[in-house]
Amino acid sequence: MTHTRASSIPRITAVDCHTNAFDGEVKVSLTKTAWMVFIYTSAIVGGYLTISVQSVLIFVILTAITLCFGHSLGMHRRLIHQSYKCPRWLEYIFVHLGVLVGLAGPIGMVRTHDMRDWAQRQDVCHDFFAHRQAFLKDGFWQIFCDIKLKHPPNFTPERKISDNSVYQLMEKTWILQQLPWAMLLFSLAGIGGLIWGFCVRVAVSVTGH
Repeated sequence: MTHTRASSIPRITAVDCHTNAFDGEVKVSLTKTAWMVFIYTSAIVGGYLTISVQSVLIFVILTAITLCFGHSLGMHRRLIHQSYKCPRWLEYIFVHLGVLVGLAGPIGMVRTHDMRDWAQRQDVCHDFFAHRQAFLKDGFWQIFCDIKLKHPPNFTPERKISDNSVYQLMEKTWILQQLPWAMLLFSLAGIGGLIWGFCVRVAVSVTGH
């Protein structure tokens, strides 16, 4: 007996009859943990010490830009769902802004989105995908952990995504892409602009997501 059915997620395909969305283990990700501990510590301590009207305004504006133009228009509507057309250069700008949200690179975001949607369409799926655990436990899982399925499906993104050198670079350097903007914020608005435009923004965006 199998718990896998047609997924309607083109990039996700079953390997065999054992492929399922429930048999797996949630494990702490060292990369996610190191990244988010740095972000949360800097946001809480630095945010308290540097709060000002200017820094909060920088936070609000950059959060709106990266979430609306980056995460929504770039990552979700364009890269994942291909729901509109635009010049490639504009697509790259939107997706880059989506990377700045601080969740993952473009290929990682497509994988995470499609795996969740595929899992939730199965007859049975792990609590990690279904968000059935208590709020704090589920939040810890989503922010600091990954799930390792014992019988995962294949994830095969389109070649225009997987073979795209720009997206490959974004994927490998998604954390480092914050650095040029962090330096620009520091040069223009000092330590307060850096903390609120970078650390507080990423902390709020990732937690909210």
